[in-house]
Amino acid sequence: MNKKSVKDMNNLEKLHNSLSAKTVRSTIKSCIIFGLICQLVALTFFAVSITKQYISVATSTANQAKLSTTNGADAVGFSKSIMSVYNSLSEDERQKMGTEEYRSYFNEADIHAKGNYDDLFNILNRIRQYSDVFDVYIAMYDVENQRVIYMVDTDANIDTRLYPGEWEPANRDGMLKLLDYDKNDPLYYIEYTKKYGLLCTVGAPILDDANRLCSFMQVDISIESILHAMLDFSLRLTVAFIIVTISLAWLQTKHIKKALISPINQIAQASQDYVKDRHNNVSNTEHFSNLNIQTGDEIENLCLAMADMEIELSEYEKNLTKITAEKERIGTELTLATAIQASMLPHIFPPFPDRKEFDIFASMEPAREVGGDFYDFFLIDEDHLCTLIADVSGKGIPAALFMMISKTILQSCAMLGRSVADILAKTNEALCSNNQVEMFVTVWVGVLEISTGKMVAANAGHEYPIIKHVDGNFEMLKDRHGFVIGGMPETKYHEYTIDFKPGDKLFIYTDGITEATNAEMKMFGNERLLTALNQSEDTSVKGLITNVRSAIGDFVKDAEQFDDLTMLCLEYNGNCL
Repeated sequence: MNKKSVKDMNNLEKLHNSLSAKTVRSTIKSCIIFGLICQLVALTFFAVSITKQYISVATSTANQAKLSTTNGADAVGFSKSIMSVYNSLSEDERQKMGTEEYRSYFNEADIHAKGNYDDLFNILNRIRQYSDVFDVYIAMYDVENQRVIYMVDTDANIDTRLYPGEWEPANRDGMLKLLDYDKNDPLYYIEYTKKYGLLCTVGAPILDDANRLCSFMQVDISIESILHAMLDFSLRLTVAFIIVTISLAWLQTKHIKKALISPINQIAQASQDYVKDRHNNVSNTEHFSNLNIQTGDEIENLCLAMADMEIELSEYEKNLTKITAEKERIGTELTLATAIQASMLPHIFPPFPDRKEFDIFASMEPAREVGGDFYDFFLIDEDHLCTLIADVSGKGIPAALFMMISKTILQSCAMLGRSVADILAKTNEALCSNNQVEMFVTVWVGVLEISTGKMVAANAGHEYPIIKHVDGNFEMLKDRHGFVIGGMPETKYHEYTIDFKPGDKLFIYTDGITEATNAEMKMFGNERLLTALNQSEDTSVKGLITNVRSAIGDFVKDAEQFDDLTMLCLEYNGNCL
C-alpha cells in the first residue's frame, strides 16, 4: 500500500487532515451527542414538570368551579335531578340520546331545579375562559354501563357540546380511579379519545350535605398544549446548544492551535529543514534547539528530545564517517592480507612439471578473509620431498600471523636436512620461546624419499592421515600423535615410516573438513570423508580434492562455516614413469 507523504498533499488535504479540523469535528460531534442526551433528559424533566403544572392548574380550576357552583348555584340539586331522570329511563330510552325526545326528558329536571342550568353554565363558562383550559363540566358515571353522564358542559364547540342527561362511553380505568377517590391525592387520568384527541381529565367530587357523591366537577386539559410547550422548549434548547457548540468549537480550536498545533507545526517544519540540509550536505545542528516552545508538557519534552537527537545524530555521523573510513582501510588491508597469505602457499599446479615420480594438489579455503590453516610442499633436495599440513589455533588475523611464522620456521628447519622429529622439535622450541599469546599449531609433516617411496612422518596433534594403496581403498592411518607445536617446550616427537608403491596416494587435511556442520548441527565426519574419497569418479589428486569439497557443500548447504577447509593429496608414481 502506497503511503502519501506530506509533500504530495495539497492545501485542501492538509487542512482536512489538520488537528484544527479534527478538533472542530470532534468538538461538534461531542457537543451534538452531549446536546442530544441533555435535550432528551431536559425534555423528560420538562414534560413531567409541565404536566404536573397543568394538572395542578386543572385541579385548582376544578375546586374553584366546585365552590362557585355550589355557593352561587345549586350544583348538588341539579346533579341529583339529572341523575334521577337518567336512572328512571329504560335502556331503550337512553339509546335515543341526542334527539329532541331524549332532551325533553330532562326539561322537567331543570324546571324543578329552578333554572339552575343557565346559572351553572355561565359560571363554568367564565371559569373555562379565564383558566384557558379545554373544557369545564359537571358529570357523573354509570358504572354498570361504563358511561359518563353530563349535567353541564361548557365545550366551546357547540357541535360537540353535550346537554344535561347526555352521555358518552367512559374510560373504565379513569372512571374507577375517580370513583375510588382519595381526598389527599389529585384525581386525574389521561386517555386518547377519537372525538377530542389526547386529554388529561381532572376531577373534584361534589358531595351533598350527607357527604354522598352527587357528581364530579371535571376539567379537561388538551395534551396538545403540553406538546406545543415541549416543542417550543426543544427549539429554544436546540438554538442554545448550537450557540454553545459553535462557541466551544471555536474556543477549543483556538486553545488547541496555540497549545498543540502550532508547536507541532514548528517541530514538523524543523524536521523538514533538517532533512533538506542533510540532502544538501549542510552542517546545521540547531534546527530544534532554536525553537521557542514552552508548553510545559510532552510537546516541549518532544522538542528537547529532538534537539538532543539532532546533536547526537551529528556526532554519530562524524563517528560513523571515521568508523567507515577505518573499516574500509581494514577491508583493504584484509584483502591485501588474503592475497599475501594465498601467495605464500603453493598455488601453481602441477608445481614440479618435470618431476613425473609424484603428483600433488592442495587447496585452502579460509572461513574468514584470512585463515590459520596452511599447507606446504617443497624439495629439500633432488630426492627428498617435504609435505606438511597445519592448523593454527584461533581464527582471523592473529591466526594468519602465527601461521606465517610457523610456516617459515617449519620450512627453514626442514631445509636444514634435519629429521622429521627434529623439524617439529626445533619449530616447537622457536615458537615456545616467545609465545606470549599462547597460541599453538597442529602439524603433520612427512619427508618422501622419491627414489624408494619411503616416507618418514610425524604427527604433532594433527588429524590422522588417509592412505590408499594401489590395490585398496582410502583408509585412515591412526598414527601416534605428539603434543601440539608451541604448547610446551622440550617436547619430543616420534617418527614412523610409510612405504609407498607406485599408484599409492596420501590425503591429509585439517579438522575443518570433518567438523563442517549443516543446519541440523551434524558434522561431516570421518565416514563421509572416506566415502567421498572412495566413491570419486575422478581419481586424480585434483579430482579427489574437488569431489571432497563438493560432498561437503552438498552436506552443509547454506549453513555458515566457522573453520578453514584445507586439503592436500599426494600420489606416488615411482621411477617407472
